[in-house]
Amino acid sequence: MIDRIHRFQGHGSLRFVYQKGKVVRGQFCSLKFISNSRRDTYRLAVVVSRKVHKSAVVRNRIRRRIYEIIRHEEAAICGPFDLVFTVYNDQLATMPAAELRGALVSQLKKACVLADEPAPTEAQHAIVEPKER
Repeated sequence: MIDRIHRFQGHGSLRFVYQKGKVVRGQFCSLKFISNSRRDTYRLAVVVSRKVHKSAVVRNRIRRRIYEIIRHEEAAICGPFDLVFTVYNDQLATMPAAELRGALVSQLKKACVLADEPAPTEAQHAIVEPKER
């Protein structure tokens, strides 16, 4: 699950994204996004309708899987964006993790939300020299 600072708060908080955001459509879900200069970090919401699947267990599984992938990719998100994933296919619940990650990352790159190369870790940083063995 993502941190609380990366979630939308309140009933009307998604309205700004829905009214003014741009859309990148994929095979299983769509990404609605907009840059939000009033924030320091990104915010994320995943919308899974009851039309996708009747069972709340499956809808929550889809939501958790998307949250987890974005949590692992949050170091590469460049800028304060408001992101809303709208799921319209229940195959995301059973799809292999690598395939799901590839689909979501490609949507984020099309939206120019992700940097082309990931942020360097401490071991890869230019100032820190790796240990010799």
